[in-house]
Amino acid sequence: MHVVSAVISVGPLFILLPLIRRLRTAKAEAEAEDIYLAIIRVIIRLVMHSGHVLVVTGILLILFGPWPWNTSWVILTIGVMLLSGFFLATGFSSVLKRFHEPSNDREVVVNKLQRTAWIYIGLLMVMLWLMVQKPAVW
Repeated sequence: MHVVSAVISVGPLFILLPLIRRLRTAKAEAEAEDIYLAIIRVIIRLVMHSGHVLVVTGILLILFGPWPWNTSWVILTIGVMLLSGFFLATGFSSVLKRFHEPSNDREVVVNKLQRTAWIYIGLLMVMLWLMVQKPAVW
């Protein structure tokens, strides 16, 4: 369950990248733009809920596994997880809310959406590396 939820929490994010590219070209078609934004919202929800399963199964693995809570990779993973949770909650939703505001430049908002996706992918890759490699940092 832990590995599957990790895959589900990262994999759909890579679908965002071509969707964002198509969102750039959907300028004239408001209906297509709304469809792309709805798909992006579904992907973000899927990632968020699989992250909940990831956290619960991770806690169970620490509780019943051989690793203590004060292991460096566990502490770092929790830190990155909290950062990514905050980032997912604030980063994507604020960008998506600003998308239809007439005062915002559409290209700037799409660029921010793409940058947000890459930052979140980077955070999750660091977290996956910590969970798989289990480095002894201190």
